[in-house]
Amino acid sequence: MNHRERLKALLVERSLRLGDFTLASGAKSDYYIDARLTTMSAEGQVLVGHVGYAAIMESGLRPTHVGGLTMGADPVAYAIAHRSFLEGAPINAFSVRKRAKEHGTGQRIEGGLTRVDRVVMVEDTMSTGHSTLQAVEAVRTHGASIVGVLTLVNRSESAAAFYEQQGLPLISVFTGTELLEAAKGDV
Repeated sequence: MNHRERLKALLVERSLRLGDFTLASGAKSDYYIDARLTTMSAEGQVLVGHVGYAAIMESGLRPTHVGGLTMGADPVAYAIAHRSFLEGAPINAFSVRKRAKEHGTGQRIEGGLTRVDRVVMVEDTMSTGHSTLQAVEAVRTHGASIVGVLTLVNRSESAAAFYEQQGLPLISVFTGTELLEAAKGDV
């Protein structure tokens, strides 16, 4: 079993729940994916690093940094940064707070991101893409260039079009449908 297939199995095993749920977008769903149960596990960190790094390299986007809105994006970004260093092509990670700190330096973006950096925004699970847009806007205000968006699980068919309107390609490692089919044994 390759890294991508094992990561899919781990997401199904640890993160996928069936039932009645209200998503962050307000939409109702018969399934929920709490990817953090996978991305924060030891095995998940290794697999997310392998698979996320490979997806970024295959995209040709060549970022200097990966990051997104804390907390869902954090373990994904850190795993990719770790893997990139092991591969000899470091991509640094950063985090975007929901709002700036009220103490210390008052930063909203942590991790040393500068105006000359090229960024791939990351998210663990995406429904509409609008939550990630908060982080996109913070990074744009900061002055760094955003070259694309990566989500571990894309639940939406409209997120790619939404990001295309923003001028950003969306890399989806898995779709919600793909995980549901794997859970049912169809894949």
